Amino acid sequence: MPLSELQADIAAFRQYLQSERGMADNTVQAYGRDLDRFARWCGLVRYDGYLTPTLRDLARYLAFLHDERLAPPSVARHLAALKMFYRFLRLEERADAAALDLLGSPKLWERIPQVLPPAAVDRLLAAPQAGDRLFLRDRALLEVLYATGCRASEVVGLRAADVYLDAGFCRATGKGSKQRVVPLGGPAVDALRAYLVGQPAPDASGHLFVSKSGRPLTRIDLWAVVKKYCRRAGLPAAASPHTLRHSFATHLLSGGADLRAVQELLGHASIRTTQRYTHVDRDRLKAIHRRFHPKGADADPPTPSPGTS
Repeated sequence: MPLSELQADIAAFRQYLQSERGMADNTVQAYGRDLDRFARWCGLVRYDGYLTPTLRDLARYLAFLHDERLAPPSVARHLAALKMFYRFLRLEERADAAALDLLGSPKLWERIPQVLPPAAVDRLLAAPQAGDRLFLRDRALLEVLYATGCRASEVVGLRAADVYLDAGFCRATGKGSKQRVVPLGGPAVDALRAYLVGQPAPDASGHLFVSKSGRPLTRIDLWAVVKKYCRRAGLPAAASPHTLRHSFATHLLSGGADLRAVQELLGHASIRTTQRYTHVDRDRLKAIHRRFHPKGADADPPTPSPGTS
């Protein structure tokens, strides 16, 4: 379906707003600008299924709006314009009610989480230096955050009895006091061993991560530690402990992990919560399609130079 068809539908929608809805010119122009951005995105990603969108398609567009650094009210306005556009397409019997239902889904209106690329995570994990006052603790904190994908509250709530270094896993206590087993990985295990050797180990009922005075760390303390090393590593000011959780999930899915397994590792009660990370996985899915589908090699037209799509 050519892009010109979408542009024709947008033009017809503008006429509908003016002639049948009697909307003011400024309002019509505002809706038009928002839909022109949607058309531009469709052209950039070569998306031609706008008459039958899926939740993943709309989440991809939402991610694009986020990448454009639009404020939340602007994102909401763009989605409202899109919803009215699809209501018009339904009246014209060009699209069914499914698109309207998807646009009304609360999941779609959630902000797309910020994700750090692997190279940025590496810089963050390397940010604590031996000269720092609490180097061993801070390095272990960052390693555990990224290795487990645990929430900030789960990490500061870890106790010595929850960590099994020889077996390479920890027991996290999440929402509703639900517990789950999460692998630690070699770097996190090594960092934890060094941290525990470098200070007196807490007893079986004590917290694992403590301040210099022995006080259990709070979520605010953890937030301050992450912010400190994000600044040192030159990462975005908005990065936080939750950013590492989002990055953990995204990197697993990009590497080929099963969605159900990621759901279990994150401690999500519903698979729908985990699905918000799948929008970042489109490049891997396209590569799989090209490799294994009989017509996969014909899916994308030839590109003028390597690295473009």
